[in-house]
Amino acid sequence: MLNYILKRLFLVIPTLFLIITINFFIIQMAPGGPVERMLAKIEHVETSFEAYQMKSRAGQYYKDEMDSQMIEKLKTLYGFDKPIYERYLLMLKNYLCFNFGESYYRQIGVLELIKEKLPVSISLGLFSTLLIYLLGIPLGIYKAKNDGTRLDLVSSLIIVIANAIPAFLFGIVLIVLFAGGNYWDIFPLRGLISDDFESLSFWNKVKDYLWHIALPVFCISFSGLATLVFLVKNSFLDEMHKAYVLYAKIRGVNEDRILYSHIFRNAMLLVISSFPSVFLGMFFSGSLLIEVIFSLDGLGLLGYDSLLTRDYPVVFGSLYIFTLLGLLATLISDLIYVWIDPRIHFEKN
Repeated sequence: MLNYILKRLFLVIPTLFLIITINFFIIQMAPGGPVERMLAKIEHVETSFEAYQMKSRAGQYYKDEMDSQMIEKLKTLYGFDKPIYERYLLMLKNYLCFNFGESYYRQIGVLELIKEKLPVSISLGLFSTLLIYLLGIPLGIYKAKNDGTRLDLVSSLIIVIANAIPAFLFGIVLIVLFAGGNYWDIFPLRGLISDDFESLSFWNKVKDYLWHIALPVFCISFSGLATLVFLVKNSFLDEMHKAYVLYAKIRGVNEDRILYSHIFRNAMLLVISSFPSVFLGMFFSGSLLIEVIFSLDGLGLLGYDSLLTRDYPVVFGSLYIFTLLGLLATLISDLIYVWIDPRIHFEKN
């Protein structure tokens, strides 16, 4: 097992290198980089009405009128005075030391910026994952026990229809019903905490926090819940028809004991082993539209804004960190797989 772990850890390096390399050159070659964006901002501030008329006659006005020294200073400021291969090698050198630099526009380090946005992503990812697993596993087992019944068919139809509704549309419906004031004004519209959060007692802080995240967590959990319910159900149904289950029934073993002592461990193997990857996906990806709808400033919104503004240190730093954690989560999933079922080993791989 130790050899397998070391082998997988060594494979993390070339995989991470390849992902970062491909994304670096694709994004760097995309038009409208930070220098061009800053030139456009300067031109917008300094342009008079007469200059605007000139620009309307020539789309490249700011390139012709902008002082060449200003352009060179901007290139030096953002590191574009060096060839692309030098910028690439410098990025790799810094990333090996976990030095991700500073944001172009926010005057703050990339790690500090990610840390600033983590509370929202932790809240959405942690509680969404808990909700999905706490509801999805019992419901999936129940559907497997009652497979083919009318209740199973009706619940499957409801889950499929609900899963087809986009999360952002579901969020808008919840806002209109429970937070918009048109029907029931129960939940807040924006933010993670109230303005007077610091003055509240401990339990009121907990209550206020859960009160704010209830609707966005429910929206994000909806599609994941449907997926997990069907995964659990199909896993249990597959195990129920195996020989060891039939043999236990012939011996007269109680059905509940068969279900929870024999079937449960084997059926939950895939579900439990995939938990690290699922949790990491919920933790870091979340939902951009959900963050926008509920005015939550998390990692999803940070990544989107960074791509729009060509804030390369934030884009590449976030990609490096999240990719590395994703690769490690895959390794952890394999280890959990072996821990749950000792019959499985990877020594020959």
